[in-house]
Amino acid sequence: MTRASLDKQPHEVATMFDDVAENYDLTNDVLSLGQDRRWRKEVAKAVDARPAQKILDLAAGTATSSQPFARAGAYVVPCDFSLGMLRVGKKNHPWMPFTAGDGTKLPFRDDVFDAVTISFGLRNIQDTDQALRELYRVTKPGGRVVICEFSHPTWAPFRTVYEEYLMRALPPVARAVSSNPDAYVYLAESIQSWPDQETLAGMLQKAGWSRVAHRNLTGGIVALHRGFKA
Repeated sequence: MTRASLDKQPHEVATMFDDVAENYDLTNDVLSLGQDRRWRKEVAKAVDARPAQKILDLAAGTATSSQPFARAGAYVVPCDFSLGMLRVGKKNHPWMPFTAGDGTKLPFRDDVFDAVTISFGLRNIQDTDQALRELYRVTKPGGRVVICEFSHPTWAPFRTVYEEYLMRALPPVARAVSSNPDAYVYLAESIQSWPDQETLAGMLQKAGWSRVAHRNLTGGIVALHRGFKA
């Protein structure tokens, strides 16, 4: 896998994340200039986890993203296809039910979760449409999905500056702070090739989700999508 626009082979992507697992959260904090913390707070508000609800956090990695749901009293399942990420997460949060799983073939029964969420992981799943259908399948009727993903800034001058950062500044910074800088070259390329906000909203509707809406964070660098299962 040399470019993000080519087919994403699951074992290659999983291996890439295995390699960066130990310093993954710190590296993200540096490369996003601390914005990732704000984005995760917005995800937590959108998911609105309640005590005793069951929450699936797909592409949870080390389960940093899962902690707000657990603190709210929900039963949260962090799921990821990178065993390296899961090992680091289990070491840091040994009480959580970490689960290995592929987003296109989730290891859960139908209609299990009150809410499903995925942050910065949908781009890494080989078949996006199938992943959205799988998330729909495992959600209870009346349940919700929240997707937080890199997107495309809406203001053209800002978009130009951002794309320059992605392709010129991010790789050298990644070389300084990451154990696998190629993973962050992949990150930059995958962001550029990812569908825009309206296209992803349409993909959610096609997968069966209703009342689909989205809003931009940080000028559209990130978009938060939400939908419901009828």
